[in-house]
This record gives sequence, C-alpha cells and structure tokens, in this order.
Amino acid sequence: QVQLVESGGGLVQAGGSLRLSCAASGRTFSIFGLGWFRQAPGKEREFVANTWWSGNYNHYYADYADSVKGRFTIAIDNAKNTLYLQMNSLKPEDTAVYYCTARRTGGAGTQEEDYDYWGQGTQVTVSS
Repeated sequence: QVQLVESGGGLVQAGGSLRLSCAASGRTFSIFGLGWFRQAPGKEREFVANTWWSGNYNHYYADYADSVKGRFTIAIDNAKNTLYLQMNSLKPEDTAVYYCTARRTGGAGTQEEDYDYWGQGTQVTVSS
C-alpha cells in the first residue's frame, strides 16, 4: 500500500500563488507515476497535472490540463518522497479540493481510473 498526504492548501487572492505538497509513504518503490486532480463544488473531479519517469529515473515527463498550462508546475523531490504542485497566477475558477494520486504503471494518465492511490485532498480557495 501507498499512503498520500496533501498539504499547502488555503485561501489566496486572484493572481497569487500556492504550493501544494504530497508526502508519499509505504511501498513507494511500486509507484511509477504521480498526479494531481481537483474537484470544484458541484463538478466532477478533473485532471490537473501528472508526471512519470523512465525505469532508470534518467528521464522525467509531465503533462498538464490546458486550463493550467503555463501557470502550474508539477515536480518531485525523490529524496523526500514528496510531490509538489506550484500554482501561480491563480484564478477563482481554480477553487477546488486538490487530490494527490499515484499509479503503479508508467506513462501519461489523465483519467481517474489510471490511478491506484489517492490522498484525502486539500482545499484551495481563490478569492476575486
């Protein structure tokens, strides 16, 4: 099993920045991809960003939803087993609960069913 714990959410004004963190523990060696999803009130959970890597960890890849490209950056600190989501130029429509997720297979994954483990989520609220 893998445990994921998000942190870093909060209230920020439009145009501001936040950095979300996701600490992974447990059988992290079984993970080959990580991602962020979000769910706004009254809406379905949607893909935000993901990252995956080659088997020898020499190459890392990332993909983003069109709505966050150029504003959000996903990154990993392997030494800390921590995933980050740097969010800049935040908009009120970015308001949502943000979920960290992990998968046991590599490659790009933008659907919920691509992922095996989920965190509890952290609230991000952007005021106008």
